[in-house]
Formats: sequence, C-alpha cells, structure tokens
Amino acid sequence: MNDKKVAFITSVNDEELYEESKFYAEHLIVPGDIEVEFVKIKKFNSITGAYNEGIKRSDAKYKVFMHQDVFIVNKNFIYDILQIFSLNKEIGMIGMVGCKTIPSNGVWWEANDCFGKVADSHIGSMEIINFKEVKDIYEEVSAIEGLIMITQYDIPWREDIFQGWHFYDISHSLEFKRNGYKVVVPKQQSIWCIHDCGRIELDFSYEDNRRRLIDEYGEEINALKTN
Repeated sequence: MNDKKVAFITSVNDEELYEESKFYAEHLIVPGDIEVEFVKIKKFNSITGAYNEGIKRSDAKYKVFMHQDVFIVNKNFIYDILQIFSLNKEIGMIGMVGCKTIPSNGVWWEANDCFGKVADSHIGSMEIINFKEVKDIYEEVSAIEGLIMITQYDIPWREDIFQGWHFYDISHSLEFKRNGYKVVVPKQQSIWCIHDCGRIELDFSYEDNRRRLIDEYGEEINALKTN
C-alpha cells in the first residue's frame, strides 16, 4: 500500500451533489509529500459493495470513505487525520461522531456516552450536533457514524451481511475491533464536516439490517458494556 496517498472514496448516484462534495475535498491543504486521489463508485446496490470496490481500485494506505453529501470544512483535515494515525499504529479508523458503548438495539445515537460533533440536516434543517467533548487529541469509541469513515488499514466491508444502506458503519467499527484495532473520534475545536443529508425516512431495510447486526455482533455489543 502507498503510505503517501490519501483516497477519497464515495458511492455516487447524484453527480451534482458529488461534485460539490469533491470541490471541498479538492481545496484541502495537502502535505507536500502526499498524493490525493478521488475514487467514484457508481451503480452499486449497497454501500458495503461500493466500498469494497473502492478498496480494490485504490492502493492508498489512507482511505476516506464518505457520503456524497458530506462537505469537509476543516482545511487541515488531511494533516489532522495523518497526525492521529501516526500517534498509534493501533488506531485503525477515525469518525466524526460515535459512542463508547453500543446500545443493545444497535442504534448508536441512543447511547449515553456519544462523542464528537458535526453539522447535520437529518431533521430537515441544518444544525450543529454536539455530543460530549473530546478532551484529548482523540477519544476511543466502540462505533462511529458512517457519514465519513477514515481508515489506515484495509478490512473488507461485510457485504455478505449488509446489502442496503444501514448499520454498515457499526459493523465496520466492530470488524476493526475484531482485528485488534482502535476506532476513535478526534478533538474538533470547530466542526470538521457538514453532512447535508436532508430529512431521513427509514424503511423496512433499516429494521432488517438492524436485526442482521444484532445476529452477527450481539454478543460483542453486550461484552463491550462490561469492559
């Protein structure tokens, strides 16, 4: 893998939205020895399938898996993620918001120990979501939200289980833990990302994937509560 490359990997079905997201990423400050590439994945039935395709297409050590409606506003984003990864080789993945203990139902934001911050419009209007403040450079968590998931190791996304667009993020967080890596949320003086997703309407696939999550990881989720 090329440890001097950062890849921004996105599953795309809205070209205009993607180009706006890409515009923000293209204007980040890039360290002089780092190469940046953009990997656009189209016509996939699941985000896990799209992201696995992204892994195949890029040899970058550092991969930023992000939604097409995410706009990175922290100009030093690349510096910041590389610094965090350099601090501890056990850090496998970074996200903007997450929880230290995953509720038994698998719904991460219902936890009492969520950390991080992001601008988000899932209620229909944009707001700053502030969870608990990260005191140090980063806070280790059990799971992160999937709007943006930054990795320094390639671990396959579980498309054998998750064929839709829900709970893949909790799954991937737990897959990193299964492989002995830490998942963290960074300290943000101000928000790093805007997630302009619009109002979210949940369908049958949400509950189906939630049950798949519990079937596969239920024992691990419960074990995390006792650690």
